[in-house]
Amino acid sequence: MEQIIDSLAQFWQFTGFANCTWQHLAMIAIGIIFITLGIVKEWEPLLLVPIGFGIIIGNIPFFPGLNIGIYEEGSVLNILYQGVRQGWYPPLIFLGIGAMTDFSALISQPRLMLIGAAAQMGIFGAYLLAIASGFAPNEAGAIGIIGGADGPTAIFLSSKLAPELMGAIAVSAYSYMALVPVIQKPIMLLLTTKKERLIRMGKPRSVSQKEKIIFPIVGFICTAFIVPSGLPLLGMLFFGNLLKESGVTRRLATTAGGPMIDVVTTLIGLTVGASTQANVFLSARSIKIFGLGLLSFIIATTCGVLFVKVWNLFLRPERKINPLIGNAGVSAVPDSARVSESVGREADPENHLLMHAMAPNVAGVIGSAVAAGILLGFLGQ
Repeated sequence: MEQIIDSLAQFWQFTGFANCTWQHLAMIAIGIIFITLGIVKEWEPLLLVPIGFGIIIGNIPFFPGLNIGIYEEGSVLNILYQGVRQGWYPPLIFLGIGAMTDFSALISQPRLMLIGAAAQMGIFGAYLLAIASGFAPNEAGAIGIIGGADGPTAIFLSSKLAPELMGAIAVSAYSYMALVPVIQKPIMLLLTTKKERLIRMGKPRSVSQKEKIIFPIVGFICTAFIVPSGLPLLGMLFFGNLLKESGVTRRLATTAGGPMIDVVTTLIGLTVGASTQANVFLSARSIKIFGLGLLSFIIATTCGVLFVKVWNLFLRPERKINPLIGNAGVSAVPDSARVSESVGREADPENHLLMHAMAPNVAGVIGSAVAAGILLGFLGQ
């Protein structure tokens, strides 16, 4: 009987119940909230559902030394997490994004690229705020990239500059990407007048197939020469687009923009979620990162909208730009462009802004990768 009791006591020590703390329960509740938002609200379900379930996986309490945790060298989760820590997953996602993205809107209206550049001020604004909040320069750079609204870029840069903050930065970036409609709409309405929201823009010109093929080649050479440190992201983005537009590599483009990006997105979401172990994730620094991430989104949206408003002061009436597309400079493709469209149609049901908003939106993807390269070049030494 005594042996049975000892065996049961030993079994109890290895259960999650015996090793559970309130922090584990709090993180599991957060994971359930993420899953609920993804399924019920349909807020970026391809991101929130894997991340939410990953949070639950990462916070099931276990007895130390079982070699199953994501931070235990050699465990299955740890091996999968190397794709995040070593920066393997983000370039593969950028390859898929390039294979799915149509740059026609940007090619036909290159002036709108400036809006995508203006929105990157959210990155550098958050960087300065993070410095002021007591973070080291490399940590501040990793936190600032949240303002680019680009989860893979945030993971890539934080893996190079501040690996210890990667979990909080990645979850923050993906969370706010899912909340783009909630965050951006009030800012857009606050900063624009009814008259401005009614501005109609001319139809973009048609883009030839030759232009579409030339763009990724020239675009990559120009951006890579400016910021060589952004090579992994920029190279994969433009290469994926060339696969799409060349017309002779459709199978590769379909694979990159379909099965491959789905697999990598699943792995990156699950492992990023699992990296939020309560003993590592729950801290005052994580809360500060979430706050700074929100501020970076607000700054990026505000700068994009205000830039268009100021620009309009120097444009002829027929050339004016609807400032509602200023929010699309953040690189949450195509969600921020959809917000431009929906807010514009609320003001004028016949005014379609999506085709115009896609230009700064895809410019924002390029801009966030360039900004990451700049920060990595200055802070990664």
